[in-house]
Amino acid sequence: MSKHIAPEVRAVESPWLTDAGRELRDRIRDLVPLIRSQAREGERIGALTPDVLQALDEAGTYRMTMPVEWGGSALGARDIVEVVAALGEADGSAAWSAFVGVGLRNFLALEPRVVEEIRKDIEGWVGPALVGASVFATTVGNARKVDGGWMVNGRWAFGSGCKHARWALVGVAFDPAEAGGTGRGVVVLEREQFEILDDWHVMGLSGTSSNSLRVTEDIFVPDHRFLDLAEFPPRLDRIRHHYSGAAFRQSGRALLMTVALSSTAITLGMARGALTCFAEQAIRRKPFTLPYPSVAEMASAQVAVGRAQAMIVLAGSTIERFADQVDARTEAGLEFGDDEESEISLALAYAANLCEDAINLLQKTLGSSTVSLSNPIQRFVRDARVVTSHGAIRVDPLAEQNGRRLLGLRPFPMIGAAVPQRGVNAPQPERG
Repeated sequence: MSKHIAPEVRAVESPWLTDAGRELRDRIRDLVPLIRSQAREGERIGALTPDVLQALDEAGTYRMTMPVEWGGSALGARDIVEVVAALGEADGSAAWSAFVGVGLRNFLALEPRVVEEIRKDIEGWVGPALVGASVFATTVGNARKVDGGWMVNGRWAFGSGCKHARWALVGVAFDPAEAGGTGRGVVVLEREQFEILDDWHVMGLSGTSSNSLRVTEDIFVPDHRFLDLAEFPPRLDRIRHHYSGAAFRQSGRALLMTVALSSTAITLGMARGALTCFAEQAIRRKPFTLPYPSVAEMASAQVAVGRAQAMIVLAGSTIERFADQVDARTEAGLEFGDDEESEISLALAYAANLCEDAINLLQKTLGSSTVSLSNPIQRFVRDARVVTSHGAIRVDPLAEQNGRRLLGLRPFPMIGAAVPQRGVNAPQPERG
């Protein structure tokens, strides 16, 4: 009589999660106690603490989407989701700093001369190489064409990571009648050329140093540090022909989708972190209204934590599925269509909101003990609200864009499905 041997119980991981991605994720998980213990101080100073910045840099966080030729890891979409979510379990601001680094590899689409200037300048730099501020915003800085370059001034909001970065990429408006082009562009500024304003006093993501930047008097920016926004998408697509690693096999569209994936991974990580904190605290705390020995023994708490887990699992499945699609299509040389990109952007935003709902449910269920500033759960609540308020991942505008497609109306011209293509006219309604 043969003895039955049960098969090993173990999850089958995504084929797009690499050894390099796992190693970085695991290094980040080892840093969770440090990051979480200093998150409150980071909020107070409005930036990552020096200890956390150094630890993230040494772990390789700010090199994960840099080219192999620069000593980077050049990770693909699935790896990045895994790493950013692991950071989110510790602290939303730390995760946001990694997300910012993902998006700012886009500066490689600029003129080769300025890319080389930045590469040489940041050797040994601790933290992100470059900060972006008001690149696609409705209000940007001003630029005036002169011989050999541009005279630039202005104020730019939401410069996430500016206290840690060496360079800045900012949006400018100019007169196309005088200079040609679309009237919208970007310029690269050195740290000495701009002022960081003390205006990042907010309800959440306080440790991201998302301050405004300002140039009061005209400064000269040479031509090679300028790019018209119309040139940005095709240049993003050409990056893959110049650098090595999974990140640089992506098309321009896949690259922008990876940015969206990493931003929603922040809320996924925070929801997972809130779930862990809830489980730890519910065992220790007694309920105020019912005679149970602990919150964990309340049927209502058991239902709430079960529902929160379902929300988090569903959101994670959505985010990870689309990250796998980005990597799979990149490997196969396949692209996403406009309608697919728009639909995926909406699904990702919805997943982020589902994570926020799970965090809110956990906080409400545990009760007033969570409002203490020493409790990580209250920070997850506030940080998640700020993430889901970001213009590029708000559900209703993305739903409207998809609704236009479904109802046979021309969609608005967008970059990365979620950012308006400035300088391009929106479709006008037909008049009967």
